[in-house]
Amino acid sequence: MNPTGGPDAPGRELPPWLRPLAAAARSVRPEEFGRFLPPDEGGRASAVLILLGEGAAGPDLLLIERATTMRSHAGQPAFPGGGADPADTDAVDTALREATEEVGLDRTATQVITTLPALWLPPSGYVVVPVLSWWHTPHPVYAADPTEVAAVRRVPIAELADPAARVRVRHPSGWIGPAFQVGDMLVWGFTAGLVDRLLALGGWERPWDASRVRELDPETIALAARTRASTNAVASVQVQPPVP
Repeated sequence: MNPTGGPDAPGRELPPWLRPLAAAARSVRPEEFGRFLPPDEGGRASAVLILLGEGAAGPDLLLIERATTMRSHAGQPAFPGGGADPADTDAVDTALREATEEVGLDRTATQVITTLPALWLPPSGYVVVPVLSWWHTPHPVYAADPTEVAAVRRVPIAELADPAARVRVRHPSGWIGPAFQVGDMLVWGFTAGLVDRLLALGGWERPWDASRVRELDPETIALAARTRASTNAVASVQVQPPVP
């Protein structure tokens, strides 16, 4: 197997529960996966790792909770990932490197399935490539870099697909988007949008009451507002051109 785990590397046969998602993801169109498509120019290249494994509770998805001190998307549930480094060969390399740094992932324990269409995150200026991967040999993971990661969780797909866990959240700006209440963790924003699409593409989505709308917690909004202000302040003094 290719040591980088690239999508063209020969590998193991995917488990039956993952095959429908893999087939659908390889042909998904950008507009199907998000409304924020990358600009023609600008934005910082980045990637996130969508890591699907199988544990005692069945198929699951690896999520992190970002540290509240992070400059962008602080305190939010997210996929492992971040900005590209000059030494990274491609988005796959970025996603795997970031997951290794953030949660201690052994990249030989996972097999990349495909990359999804790049998406634009206006608040932070990132152009994000989601990298879909199968965690064929799960091992213990942890908050390897506490300055970036507060916690690591393997969330069963069944919990995310549970209609009782599904809700939409409303921001004071008027924005309404999908969310998932999993235990004490509210998954919302960019990450929830990706999870929503994954459930649909994988055939795991169950009927749920989309009329359930809740207001975002004021503390969550305040943290996001502080994060945006910090990001904008940094951007205002940035003298280097963005990574292409």
